[in-house]
Amino acid sequence: MVEMHLLSVNSNFTYNAIYALGVVTTFDRFMQGYLPEQDRASIFQSLCQAMEQEPQSYRQDAERLQALAKDIPVTDLIAWLSQTTHLDRDPDLQGQLQAIANNSGFKYSRLFGIGLFTLLEQSDPELVKDEKQRTEALTTIATGLHLSEEKLIKDLELYTSNLEKMAQALVVMADMVSADRKKREQRQQQTSTPTAPPSAN
Repeated sequence: MVEMHLLSVNSNFTYNAIYALGVVTTFDRFMQGYLPEQDRASIFQSLCQAMEQEPQSYRQDAERLQALAKDIPVTDLIAWLSQTTHLDRDPDLQGQLQAIANNSGFKYSRLFGIGLFTLLEQSDPELVKDEKQRTEALTTIATGLHLSEEKLIKDLELYTSNLEKMAQALVVMADMVSADRKKREQRQQQTSTPTAPPSAN
């Protein structure tokens, strides 16, 4: 929320679908395990509305780009994102990519970087798991869009590290909940088991 606010008041910032994908992905991944689950939608809505932005636009743009990435071979996607090739698939995204590449004042953000990472992940999940391939892909994209390669890679290393920590925390939480449930069940069994009446002598 802090990063979204800082971006919204920056004169160089412009909304784009890749940024929206980054926002949605970050929210969904770091809200995993939040209970009650049905409250997540209203929290996301409140988050966007606090920024005076439309949550539905974020969701629609994110879903559109995810579906697009799943349908494009990763080599073609990298070439498109780096603007070495133009694909006749999504004129809106193509226009945004061109605008970013041609804008020396483009305001890069970590959320935009996560959007790029998510596109690669949707297209080829194995590529993003391989550090060498992932770094090469991000370097190509950063060069083509005139972004800081160092900043992009550093942001995404932090992001993937936090995802790993989150996954570990969810496993620990699940184990604690399971252990607590077993203790309660044992206590219930003990209290519901009738005690034998004393034997008469």
